[in-house]
Amino acid sequence: MRQQNLGSAAAVHYWARTTRDTTAIVYEGARISYGTLSARVRSLAAALSDGGVRRGDRIAFLGRNGPVLLEAALAAAHLGAVFVPLNARLAGGEVAYLLGDCRPHTLIAEDAHRALVDAFADTVPVQRFLLADSGPVGPAVHPRWEPLPTAEAADAAPPVAVLPDDPAVIMYTSGTTGRPKGAVLTHGNLWWNHLNTAAVIRTRLGDTTLVLAPMFHIAGLSGFTLGSLCHGGTLVVRRSFSAEQCLEDLVEHRVANLIAVPTMFAAIAATAGFPRADLSALRAAIVGGAPVPPALVRDYLAHGIPLHQAWGMTETAPLASHLPTELVGAHPDAAGFPLPHTEIRLVDPATGGVVGEPEVAAEICVRGPNVFAGYWNDPEATRRVLDDAGWFRSGDIGRLDRHGLLYIVDRLKDVIISGGENIYPAELERHLADYPGVREAAVVGVEHPRWGESPVAVLCQDGGDRATLEEIRAFTGQRLARYKLPTAVHHCDALPRNGSGKVDKAALRAQVLAAGRP
Repeated sequence: MRQQNLGSAAAVHYWARTTRDTTAIVYEGARISYGTLSARVRSLAAALSDGGVRRGDRIAFLGRNGPVLLEAALAAAHLGAVFVPLNARLAGGEVAYLLGDCRPHTLIAEDAHRALVDAFADTVPVQRFLLADSGPVGPAVHPRWEPLPTAEAADAAPPVAVLPDDPAVIMYTSGTTGRPKGAVLTHGNLWWNHLNTAAVIRTRLGDTTLVLAPMFHIAGLSGFTLGSLCHGGTLVVRRSFSAEQCLEDLVEHRVANLIAVPTMFAAIAATAGFPRADLSALRAAIVGGAPVPPALVRDYLAHGIPLHQAWGMTETAPLASHLPTELVGAHPDAAGFPLPHTEIRLVDPATGGVVGEPEVAAEICVRGPNVFAGYWNDPEATRRVLDDAGWFRSGDIGRLDRHGLLYIVDRLKDVIISGGENIYPAELERHLADYPGVREAAVVGVEHPRWGESPVAVLCQDGGDRATLEEIRAFTGQRLARYKLPTAVHHCDALPRNGSGKVDKAALRAQVLAAGRP
């Protein structure tokens, strides 16, 4: 029996044959049809192949959101190669480490990153350097760089038939606990994520999706983006986030699907035009990547938009759970039910025993065809999180209610143990976010002479007097046990974030310690 080609490039070529004039990508005012996108992908694939790229080779990309990133990802799929999107916010040494780890045949970089790459290019195992968005390569450019081909290939080979277990993407984790690890996602992982998402979100052929998240992260590349192209949809791609521009896009392009982090949704809701904006086309507004304040969910519900909370991570390609529309109002802080083809269970992080009782916090484990194949060149790290039965230990702490609804409690590594009691910063952060004037809140644990550790609240507060510790303890004490209340409060203008946009708890803890306890 012939195996079905699961590659995203094959889907794009299909739409180019059947509806070639349909818009695939809207970018900076220009529209790219499926016919044009398919031709560009074939051309780039031919140039990569002529340069020596073969099935299984890695193709790295260093740059920000745009058509070239998508064309590179699709060209890799066309050839059966592995796409490696690199975080464009990283420093030179960090990029060099990733290139040394994945050893790509070819690096495609935007011109803005050329100087950064030139500083270490002689030390990394890259055979070919291609320069995007620069026009003809002039004499001031090092001869290692070749211009990215733009002419259409007349005799491009058909796409390689990729199978479910063939690696498609190496996506590097943010590395907050050490060196980044490359999560290997297969074509089957991506395909099952598309299927899972379409089943619960009820995406439709021809939907318009707004792409705000960086595509060097899994939510940006696989959340809706590749799935939209596989379903003949239209992508409105933004290079960076602007709340005002986002709101304009949602209205002008009648966007149906959007996935973003809570801070983005909060910024959109804070724009002057939000209360009057016609967002009736927005059926799937997915929020995740950080704790979601219930107040934010209520703000969108008042505008007629249910924010669908979801949970997942790079290793689950990315979604593993989703909150149905009809439950958003009653359970604004829930992460939902497991997706149709995904299993979730909780285990005791110390013993590994399965936790069957409801409302008990334990480590979330995931099994399903969307779960990654392992970490690139790191079998030991893979064994620590992926067992022989296919269960992936996420490192996140959650609880299941009696109906099987998942609630995210916190990251296992962020748990504060105070006087023998577990304190989950995310739980306290959700309540702090409801304090008047608080724009952002984070909680870190610091050493305490009596209790071992104690929680410290860090607040970004707009206007008025800054909240005192007594005021914060009185406010949170109405909702939480006393042992969970912060023992100190620090104020700052903005929370430090890592390359993936998440709060950098290590940097925040260092700031708190440097400032000293009040």
